[in-house]
Amino acid sequence: MTTTAPRGTGAASPGHGGEGPAPRRAAIAARTLRTDRWWLQPLLTVLALVAFVGYSTFRAFQNAYYFSEPYISPFYSPCITTGCEGETFPELFTGPAWISPAIYILVVPLGFRLTCYYYRKAYYRSFWLSPPACAVAEPHRRYTGETRLPLLGQNLHRYFFYLGLLFNVVLTYDAVLAFRDETGAWGHMGLGTLVLLANAALLWLYSLSCHSCRHAVGGRINSFSRHPLRYRAWTLVSRLNARHMQYAWISLFGVAFADFYVFLLATGTISDPRFF
Repeated sequence: MTTTAPRGTGAASPGHGGEGPAPRRAAIAARTLRTDRWWLQPLLTVLALVAFVGYSTFRAFQNAYYFSEPYISPFYSPCITTGCEGETFPELFTGPAWISPAIYILVVPLGFRLTCYYYRKAYYRSFWLSPPACAVAEPHRRYTGETRLPLLGQNLHRYFFYLGLLFNVVLTYDAVLAFRDETGAWGHMGLGTLVLLANAALLWLYSLSCHSCRHAVGGRINSFSRHPLRYRAWTLVSRLNARHMQYAWISLFGVAFADFYVFLLATGTISDPRFF
């Protein structure tokens, strides 16, 4: 005769050979048993992101020292209002004088990085402690994922990705314009030219290594053998994607450095070395 034990009685389970009750999870009161400095990486992430946000916010609202012929800060490009300094991009409208031109355009790069898969992991773990590190309990009792506002807006990442590509084209155009001198004559190159070229290249690497880019290139294909060109592109993007975290950080500091370099030139703090 076979009997079935009621639920919750701790009856034997087939996975344990029918001997004794199934083991339960260990009752560990400590937040973690890790003895290494697991808190260091979240702390460094907080400091780095706060520093960048603070600097970029100050520069965006400063509304000055962002143009030094022939260079323009990436924080202010494309400069699309009639109040912009220089003539690096067509002026599309006249905005209020008290609104910085950077405010109109920083929404796209900010939205792209804010919804980026890597940056989500970075600030979820560092600012929200969800979770702060592997094998470390998080302080939150509930987990709703990205199914509610404001995190529901993370689904806009792919659209910010497409818009971000347009911005990369503009910043590349700015780097090309940097092969001029103060009079507008072509065939010259200074240190600022290299700075803007490096910034544009790093932003392209960050964008092309994005998870959304990988999906756009090779997603929704049932047979790669029927799409050899897309397979090659997907393979290349996949290699870049493996270093997406590194490109995210390097490009972040790269765009800040490019702005700071233009700031130093615009304020007359330094002069731009010319190579030819």
